[in-house]
Amino acid sequence: MIRTTVRQRPKTHSHKGLTDHIQPGVRILFVGINPGLRSAAIGHHFAGHSNRFWKLLYESKLVSEPLTYQDDWRLPEMGLGLTNIIQRPSAGIDVLKPMEYATGQKRLVATVRRYHPHTIALLGVTIYRALFPKQHSERICVGLQDETLAGHPIFVLPNPSGRNAHYSYQAMLIAFRTLAEVTSNPLEHPTGGMRAAGSSKRP
Repeated sequence: MIRTTVRQRPKTHSHKGLTDHIQPGVRILFVGINPGLRSAAIGHHFAGHSNRFWKLLYESKLVSEPLTYQDDWRLPEMGLGLTNIIQRPSAGIDVLKPMEYATGQKRLVATVRRYHPHTIALLGVTIYRALFPKQHSERICVGLQDETLAGHPIFVLPNPSGRNAHYSYQAMLIAFRTLAEVTSNPLEHPTGGMRAAGSSKRP
């Protein structure tokens, strides 16, 4: 009797967070706030029942085939990457502490310097405000920003969580489609004149 061994991809379940899925030269690095409890339990990014991230990826044509949270590990082969600014899972972001954002910022900067993404896509204005606290009182619009992180362009997207009631699905889709258009041509990403994270704002 011949026995065959089927190799299975190792689970990434961790109470400390999820495994990043990034490769050097990544085209777009998606940065979430932190893993939800279901994502942490299952071991996959954006696994919440109401999270629209995977549907938005496909319908914006950032990926060429429908994907689910079980395919998160495949994104690097498509030129995309996944990480979170805070690794600790939680049911919501209200329990996250300022120190966790500060620590997460240092980790994110190190990750960007290591992998050199063409564009950093922040999934939520909350992350942008954490990275640039001096602009906390200003209205932040989704889209390509003036600031950079470690010299790399930043694009702010709506948080795709089902808890986000500030944006309709159509508004989210428009933002994701704009990201797809902007990143399709490297010449559309001028970095001259952009401000680095932590720098003062020009008058």
